[in-house]
Amino acid sequence: MKAYRALIALDLKLALRQKSVIFFNYLFPLIFFFIFGQAMHAERGAAMTIVIAMVLIIGILGNGLFGAGIRAVQEREANILRRYKVTPISPAPLLVASVVTGWILYMPNVLLIFALAHFLYGMPWPHTMGSILIFVTVAIVGFRAIGLILASVVNSMQESQLLVQLIYLPMLFLSGATFPLAMFPPWLLLVTQFVPATYMVTGIQGMLLRNEGIAANIQPTLALVVTAFVGLFISYKLFRWEKEEKIRASAKLWLAAVLTPFLLLGLWQMHARTGIVKTKVLNRQLARSDTFLIRGARIFVGDGRVIENGSVLVRGGKIAEVYEGAEPDPKTLKAETVEAAGKTILPGLIDVHVHLGAPGGFYSDMSKYDAEKSMRRNLAAYLYSGITTVRSVGDGLDGILKVRSTVSSGEVLGSDLSTCGPLFTAPGGHGTEYFKEVPPAIRANLEKQFTRIPASGDEARQQVDELKKRGVDCIKAILEAGAGDRVYNRLDTGLFDAIARQAHADSLPLAVHTGDARDVADAVQAQANSIEHGSFREKIPDATFEQMARQGMFYDPTLSVGEAFKDFAAGKTDLLKRSLVQQVGPPDLLRGTVEALGSADTEPMRKALAQSPIDMPIAIDNLKRAHEHGVLLATGSDAGNYLVIHGPTVQHELYLWVQAGIPPAVALQAATLNAARLLRADNRIGSIQPGNDADLLVVDGNPLDDITATERISLVVFKGERIDRSELLNQH
Repeated sequence: MKAYRALIALDLKLALRQKSVIFFNYLFPLIFFFIFGQAMHAERGAAMTIVIAMVLIIGILGNGLFGAGIRAVQEREANILRRYKVTPISPAPLLVASVVTGWILYMPNVLLIFALAHFLYGMPWPHTMGSILIFVTVAIVGFRAIGLILASVVNSMQESQLLVQLIYLPMLFLSGATFPLAMFPPWLLLVTQFVPATYMVTGIQGMLLRNEGIAANIQPTLALVVTAFVGLFISYKLFRWEKEEKIRASAKLWLAAVLTPFLLLGLWQMHARTGIVKTKVLNRQLARSDTFLIRGARIFVGDGRVIENGSVLVRGGKIAEVYEGAEPDPKTLKAETVEAAGKTILPGLIDVHVHLGAPGGFYSDMSKYDAEKSMRRNLAAYLYSGITTVRSVGDGLDGILKVRSTVSSGEVLGSDLSTCGPLFTAPGGHGTEYFKEVPPAIRANLEKQFTRIPASGDEARQQVDELKKRGVDCIKAILEAGAGDRVYNRLDTGLFDAIARQAHADSLPLAVHTGDARDVADAVQAQANSIEHGSFREKIPDATFEQMARQGMFYDPTLSVGEAFKDFAAGKTDLLKRSLVQQVGPPDLLRGTVEALGSADTEPMRKALAQSPIDMPIAIDNLKRAHEHGVLLATGSDAGNYLVIHGPTVQHELYLWVQAGIPPAVALQAATLNAARLLRADNRIGSIQPGNDADLLVVDGNPLDDITATERISLVVFKGERIDRSELLNQH
């Protein structure tokens, strides 16, 4: 051990005498720190995390490849190593001393970078500082080992510089150390998974942004540990004391051996893609961390209040402050300014009744319809339209839960998704009607995914419990519904009561699809949380509405689907010509739907709907009387049904309400705070309050005077991220 200590002390003394060591270990990283910090406006959000990751990796690469690799060659070329040859030591103390010296020299710089980030840019101290220091230590050792391998397989200084650059430059430019990975196209992101430094960048960012520990980055950590051991072992075996000792050119293949762990890791990532997913999630979190002030706008708070001239400060994905009148100087807030004079800021809109996996029309070739891919795109279409939250009230369980997980993680950008999962219905009821034309071989599986048909109260309670365990956000039951000349079987009231009681016991909101006044009365008696549709064919008694108001139930009339069914029966396609529908609707779907309505294939469906008991004046009257009796209103569209295309659904529902005589302020509250209350999420969405998620819609004009202003979208903010709507649908 004496030799090891002596060599470490000597190495440190010699290194600190060299101005180049001081420059490249301390001044060089600091230059990049301030350049990147200013360029990325690190004072406004979590951009400092990527600045730190970039600067640390640049330093680690230099410390390892140049500090270990080039210096080892220099000492051999200058015959310094020859002096040790006559002493009774092996190469081991020299190699270990090189690694330890590099670590001792670089770690003060790591602490300095974090101190500057905290005191100059206001970045909080990391919760996982211990894991970060361990990770950086492993990275230093691993890259010092790579540098020593480079020194071992070259025969001259010129050769070493060439080989170091061939390794250094790809790691520098493809890892995210100089260009943020958010700039890379998908194919290049895949290439970066073979670059060791990429894992250092994403690892450090993950620890800073998501409080990850070593366990969450175990693969790259182990790969670096293996690299360090293999690198030091090979360096020991290939060690040369004098420059006259030459090595064969084939020895350079040992570089491939030391990088093999990352080659294998890259091949694994081509299959698992977890690294790419992590990169996307980190980029999403960075985009949501910015600080900006939307100022000079009218603010519809969500609870009925209106601020005629105010500003909203967004910081770290949350609404930080709401200012009425004059706002502070944005410079003192360290915020970017978004001018919004003449515009109105609304909470992100909410649609509480969609069927995300249903297309809303006909593709030219329905055999190519991919429900899961379509659901992801539909959520993007909603976000494009300023609808930041939707509730799916009847979709395949596995698919909808997978899509919800993908979108909520940030891997794919789309509106927040709440789901009821499969529908509870009677045998031969509304839910099973959709599967009559499906081949018997797959019908059973589809019905299992989309419906629950309990045979007894115990089975009903068990099925509700199972859905709770799978993670659904609500339960939906269909009492009875009719279309055309058909009236589907009615769910037994005993089974319905069992479903309702278990939903309440499991703290799951209960949404009930109703067709007539009796259905509504039964749902009210069972203390459902929301009435879906109400009735399009029968007047709902005033007494029922009064009871709904007393119980705090929500009424979701879904006028959009009633209108759409009437248009479909008449062969009209006006609903497809709305500007926002044209912008977000898949072109093949819009084209195929128009063609289908003009073909003989859909004539039986059109005739059936023409005979349906859908009476829009009755539905409108029910809505107006619900409002008069003080029933809580919420906006749902039943998107996914024919002609109700996913995307700008709430805007048209609001238009129909206002046309029916509902005050615009009431309609807007139904689409914001009331809908959030129905979803039990009003503590974070639905209103513009400090502490809430920064889900905002900025529109041109005043929707309180002209409700169609909700379609004139100026800006969509989702969890603090200003959405690039032009690129939103391209991710699919």
